[in-house]
Amino acid sequence: MLLLRFDLRIPPFVDDLTPARQYGEMLEMVRFADSHGFAGVVLSEHHGAEDGFMSAPLVVAAGVLAATRNLFCSVSALLLPLHDPIRVAEDVAAIDLMAPGRISVVAGIGYRDEEFAMFGRDRSRRGQATEEAIAAMLAAWSGEPLEVDGRPILITPRPTSPPHSLLAVGGSVEASAQRAARHHLAFVPAIGDGALAAAYLEASEAAGHETPFCALPNGPGLVLVSRDPEALWEQIGENLLYDAQTYASWQKADQRTSWQVDATDLSTLRAGGQHAIVTPDQCVDLVRTNGAAVVHPLCGGIDPEVGWDSLQLIADEVVPALRSASAGPRPSEK
Repeated sequence: MLLLRFDLRIPPFVDDLTPARQYGEMLEMVRFADSHGFAGVVLSEHHGAEDGFMSAPLVVAAGVLAATRNLFCSVSALLLPLHDPIRVAEDVAAIDLMAPGRISVVAGIGYRDEEFAMFGRDRSRRGQATEEAIAAMLAAWSGEPLEVDGRPILITPRPTSPPHSLLAVGGSVEASAQRAARHHLAFVPAIGDGALAAAYLEASEAAGHETPFCALPNGPGLVLVSRDPEALWEQIGENLLYDAQTYASWQKADQRTSWQVDATDLSTLRAGGQHAIVTPDQCVDLVRTNGAAVVHPLCGGIDPEVGWDSLQLIADEVVPALRSASAGPRPSEK
């Protein structure tokens, strides 16, 4: 499976790329991916970042799905404590009605102090706020009237997809696993921790959750494809190092994420394994080994042409190789 990921940040040292161009290139890229063998798009959310990290992922998701016909879109993660859950439920319902079965939201609890301050939210209540938001959204999507904090609530129109298919739970601690199980939702942790997956499955059984699903991250968080990976590392290494170091600077001691690499230079960044620039053949092997490759064609404000070169190589060489392998030998070849 081939996925695209976007967070749309532009480092301060990049002076020839505007947000308007970057957003436009993203939409052209998803249109291309939609007809060239990709399965989905993953979007992220953060606020108040000077480099313009995507702050309105549901709006962007609607744009992505309007521009495509086949791709699914996962907002991973939507920081629920920063939002009005009823407003989110209405927005997700509207997106699902326009693109049935192609939107999914991973509920995150957030962690950056600056973001909670920006929205006037109490960070110490983020777990409870997420719990309450999930319960309210699932109840609201049922189409029945309900009360939230004494307020009458009715969401119309309701989504066309089953409510539990629209929402999953993120996180990196056992409390998140238990939250997902308690609400009979899929669990999409931020770290590939088998013990965390086991805790989720155990809690799901105890909660009577009959269809538990846990998706652990596996493999690099960024893949780009090039005929000359060493040359491309030299060209865009500064961008990728900026992206990694900025993200790492946001993390707190109680945060765990596979995407974090404590890189001091390009050597340690490459050794971290989360940023992979590979040849087409290596990308094929990566998908066969891990089941997926996450292509990050605009990461760190890189020149969009670099992303386009990667996407074209994937379309020309990776996708045909994967399709050929999945088709298996012809009857005359067995």
